[in-house]
Amino acid sequence: MASNGGFNTNMSRAAMRAELLDADTERDLAYAWRDQRDEKALHRLITAYMRLAISMAAKYRRYGAPMSDLIQEAGLGLMKAADKFDPDRGVRFSTYAVWWIKASIQDYVMRNWSMVRTGSTSSQKSLFFNMRRVQARLEREAMARGEKLDGHQLREMISHEVGVPLRDVEMMEGRLSGSDFSLNATQAADEEGREWIDTLEDDGPRGDEVVEEEHDKGALRNWLTEAMSRLNDRERFIVRERKLRNDARTLESLGDELSLSKERVRQIEAAAFQKMRRYLEKQGSEVQNLLA
Repeated sequence: MASNGGFNTNMSRAAMRAELLDADTERDLAYAWRDQRDEKALHRLITAYMRLAISMAAKYRRYGAPMSDLIQEAGLGLMKAADKFDPDRGVRFSTYAVWWIKASIQDYVMRNWSMVRTGSTSSQKSLFFNMRRVQARLEREAMARGEKLDGHQLREMISHEVGVPLRDVEMMEGRLSGSDFSLNATQAADEEGREWIDTLEDDGPRGDEVVEEEHDKGALRNWLTEAMSRLNDRERFIVRERKLRNDARTLESLGDELSLSKERVRQIEAAAFQKMRRYLEKQGSEVQNLLA
C-alpha cells in the first residue's frame, strides 16, 4: 500500500509540473499526432492533461478501487481521447477528453464492483453512479415535506428521476446492497460447519433420469445403425459425410468426389433418408417417441 501511495503522489506531482497548453499549441500537437503520428506530440499532449485525468480519477475513490488503478484507467481514457480527437471541430481537447476519461473510469469501476456483471448500458451506468445520490435527495425532500416514503415509492421515484425502468432500479438496489461473499463460507448459525453452497438445490439430472437417458440413447443408436445398414455403400457414404461429421460436407464437394452433379447427390441423400425413415417407422411408436 505504501508503494502505491508513493506512486500516486509522484505521478500527481509530475502532472502538476506539466506545462499548460494554450489553444494554438494544443491544436498543433493534435494535428501532428493525427496527420503525422508524431509520438512526441502525443506524449506532450497526454502529459499536459494528465492532471485532468488524475483529478477525475480521485472522484471515484469512494467506490473502493485502488487509486493507482483509477489513475491508470483515466490515463487509458485520455489516450483514447487523443487518438480520436479531431482538431478541425474547434473544440478544446480538455472538453473532448473529459467524456473519454469518465467512460473509462466508470467501466473499470463497474467491472470490478462485483463478480456478477452490474450492467453495461448507458441507463444502467447512469443508475449505478447516481442512484444513491438521487435516493438521498428524494428522502431529504420527502422529510422536509413531513412525508415518509416506503421502499416501493422510493424506487418508483428513482426510476422516474433517472429515466430507467423500475426493474432496473430493483436490480441495481440488490447489486449495491452488499458485496459478494463466498458460497463456501460457513453458516454462522450452523454448529456442524455446513457451507452456504450445501443449501442450494442441485439442478442436475437425478440418477434415474441419467440411467433412463443413457438407455434411450443406446437404443436409438442401435436403431440408427440398423437403419444405416439398409443403405448401399454410396448412400451410406453420403449420409455419413452430410450428417455425421462435425464439419458437414457440401453437396457440391461430394458431387466432385463421386463424379455426380450436385442435384444427383441431393436425390441420393433424400432417397437414403426415405429408406431409413421406413425402417424406423416399422419399429413402432417407441422409436417415434425417442425421435420426438
